[in-house]
Amino acid sequence: MKPKSTLWPREEHTEGKHLVLREYLKAWLPILGSTQGRIIFIDGFAGPGEYEGGEPGSPVIAMDTFMDHDAAPRIKAQVVFAFIEKHPARAKHLQSLVDERESKFPNNMRVHVINEKFDLKMTELLEDVKGRLAPAFVMIDPFGVKGFSPNVICGILANQKCEIYVTIMWSRMIRFCSTDGFRPHMNDIFGSKWTSINNIASEDGRHDLYQMYTTRLKEFGAKYVISFDLYKSNKIEYSVFFATQNLTGCDRMKQAIWKVCPFGDFSFQGETANQPILVGLDAPNYDPLRSALSEQFGSKGWTPIKKVLDFVKSDKTLYHSGQVKKPVLQPMEQEKLLEVKSGSRKKQLTYPDGCQIRFLESARPKQP
Repeated sequence: MKPKSTLWPREEHTEGKHLVLREYLKAWLPILGSTQGRIIFIDGFAGPGEYEGGEPGSPVIAMDTFMDHDAAPRIKAQVVFAFIEKHPARAKHLQSLVDERESKFPNNMRVHVINEKFDLKMTELLEDVKGRLAPAFVMIDPFGVKGFSPNVICGILANQKCEIYVTIMWSRMIRFCSTDGFRPHMNDIFGSKWTSINNIASEDGRHDLYQMYTTRLKEFGAKYVISFDLYKSNKIEYSVFFATQNLTGCDRMKQAIWKVCPFGDFSFQGETANQPILVGLDAPNYDPLRSALSEQFGSKGWTPIKKVLDFVKSDKTLYHSGQVKKPVLQPMEQEKLLEVKSGSRKKQLTYPDGCQIRFLESARPKQP
């Protein structure tokens, strides 16, 4: 339920979204901050900055991640935090939290609390910069399904180094999606074809709907789109979509998701090509990745290791680049399911830059 007060209790499953955010920003800040002159974190539905019990909200998490980062002294870019919140009392409370920290801000840190609607402010910003937005991570976390128009999403993703992190409140959405008031907002997000889905609340219906949104985000300018679902007691609370044009960004987000899972009584489940991500296990199951690699490269002969890693980094798999060499390639080579081109490496069971590998026919998945 949408809260009416300035502060409200933090729902337990909210922690997962924030943990992934924190882990991703730990990578995003030094990578972009060392190569760009200015980077921006935009929280489009910022809220008051904390919850009723004092737990930090996303604006505080973002600020503290930068201020506490080991690499902060080496980040030369101007780091701008723009917190957009339409509720006056919440914006005022957030400003008080910013003021408490201001004396500790690094010289290259700027923070702006903006008491406006996200769509209006973002449209104004994109017009001011004539569409050329500085590298930005834009968090879009509304209580419902309105307030972030297709034009704004398109305007953000038109910029090569801009990424979005969008929350879809699944449990709320499926309760109201068929009502007249919700239909225009559903059309904005998913396009008009969503109404053709039979039983949208079913697992198949949700998969079809999310595939529509993935396609839509790519039409808007994203090159890679990944998503994860946050469950509580086997029930989806909401889903988060991450869209980027950057292969490294895609890989780093998957690393953040895998690092966070599992935590407490919650687990993440993501979906790409209708395959569930296998997290929350003591020993991750890499069989889907072995099969994906064999299927992708099994008929292509000698393949540079870079191509293999780039494939895993992309949104074609749910795994990340750190899960390739030791967990997958080494056992496959030991099982004689792949071979390494002679002279392309010096040490056995290693896969250095320039190495070429070939997946053997015996490694390819059997067709039903």
